[in-house]
Amino acid sequence: MSDENSLEEVRKKKREQLVEEEEGADAPSEPIHIDSQSELDEAVQQYDVVLVDFYADWCGPCKMLTPIVESLAAETDAAIAKVDVDANQSLARQYGVQGVPTLVLFADGQQVEQMVGVQQEEALAQTIAQYN
Repeated sequence: MSDENSLEEVRKKKREQLVEEEEGADAPSEPIHIDSQSELDEAVQQYDVVLVDFYADWCGPCKMLTPIVESLAAETDAAIAKVDVDANQSLARQYGVQGVPTLVLFADGQQVEQMVGVQQEEALAQTIAQYN
């Protein structure tokens, strides 16, 4: 009997997990690292709202922005993507990134906002909320 109960418990947890994943499909809880145009296109198509953080490892302001975008990933309905401009120079050029950090917001597959420099978490959350 205990094996049967354990099996049923495992099944119940798995069902709950699947439901959570399905409901949370539009809101990954951690930033997605993007390494190509096709990966960015896929993310923009998959999620309703995507905030892309173009950053560089050597950039002080980018480091200040990291905990903010991580928090937004966990707390908003937007997908947060990170693009290393040193590793993806052509992608950065394509989106007109001339300074880092640059944040590009996509909604329903279209670029709707672009911001340069460190942004406050509250302001970013409000901007994201406008498009949700």
